[in-house]
Amino acid sequence: MADADLILVGGGLANGLLAMRLRQQRPDLRLLLLEQGETLGGNHTWSFHQHDLSPTQHRWLKPLVGIHWPGYEVIFPDINRRLDSGYASIFSERFHQHLMAELGDGVRLRVAAVDVEPQRVRLASGEVLHAGAVIDGRGVRQTRQLALGFQKFLGQEVRLEQPHGLVEPIIMDASVAQHDGYRFVYVLPLSADTLLIEDTYYADGDAVALDTLRDNIARYASGRGWAIAEMLREEQGVLPIVLSGDLPAFWDEVRGVPQTGLAAALFHPTTGYSLPDAVRLADHLIALDRWDAASLFEATRDYSLAQWRQRGFFRLLNRMLFMAGPADRRWAVMQRFYRLREPLIQRFYAADLTTWDRLRIVSGKPPVPVGEALRALAAGNLHHKDKR
Repeated sequence: MADADLILVGGGLANGLLAMRLRQQRPDLRLLLLEQGETLGGNHTWSFHQHDLSPTQHRWLKPLVGIHWPGYEVIFPDINRRLDSGYASIFSERFHQHLMAELGDGVRLRVAAVDVEPQRVRLASGEVLHAGAVIDGRGVRQTRQLALGFQKFLGQEVRLEQPHGLVEPIIMDASVAQHDGYRFVYVLPLSADTLLIEDTYYADGDAVALDTLRDNIARYASGRGWAIAEMLREEQGVLPIVLSGDLPAFWDEVRGVPQTGLAAALFHPTTGYSLPDAVRLADHLIALDRWDAASLFEATRDYSLAQWRQRGFFRLLNRMLFMAGPADRRWAVMQRFYRLREPLIQRFYAADLTTWDRLRIVSGKPPVPVGEALRALAAGNLHHKDKR
């Protein structure tokens, strides 16, 4: 007998949201969610913009949302702007608690999968599990089919000696010293005297100098007049930023196993935000009437390929950001973007640009050398170079 109708390998964001949505909408399916760590979701903060999701999606996601703000701020050397667009965050602790209550004995923690096939999972313990279908959502996987830049960060949740005075997030403070690519500080006010402060880089390499980033956070807090009384939590991450790729070949590598999340290349190509895509994929899959492995593989692959085709413009912008001009001037590209009209910025984050939006973004004098900008725009086959 099969151990479940559907086994989800990896208890991160994408598989967790899919499992929650299936339990609500398809209670007839026997689900099994496997996670190698101690908790679902690990140690992460996931954020999204109000216009990234539909009203219906906001409603079903609401039990997971830890905090919401009516707007946010961006800071650059030449502009300081508040945008009147809602912003929200989900924290992994609440994510774990809610999913454990929803899924109950459909979750197994501290189990590592060493071999994943369309209908079979072999665990490190030697145990073999069988299902009508298996979905792999264990995050970024090694591949030679994508040329990548990286968004890497270290975040600290800190309690201050005095109230900080922020009422809304600063999602980009690029007035800080620039090194190792485009650098900015990201700040979420969690309570009157607690903040999440992240030191973030759009960099060519994925190495993270943790001590340097910790010093940068301490220096930033001191510069804002915030005295840190206690560091409550620390998180770090490296997100892929796609410059070019061969996505059909990327999917050929997984041997017919359905994929979700970063493993399916489902994230915003430029910002690295993954929550909106995870929500949309969950809604896409619950509408299916066939849950066998072959049908699920076709559905997830086709959905991923469709998003890839629609988002080529973002990969073009990524190449301009990473390849045109010196690394310590990359901030000028983002500063120019944040001078645009707010509805366009909202559509950008939702990955739903119009033709006019695309023209508006690339029109006018580029904030980088013209020759380098043109070479970056034309470099659509970087993944072939990476293979040599």
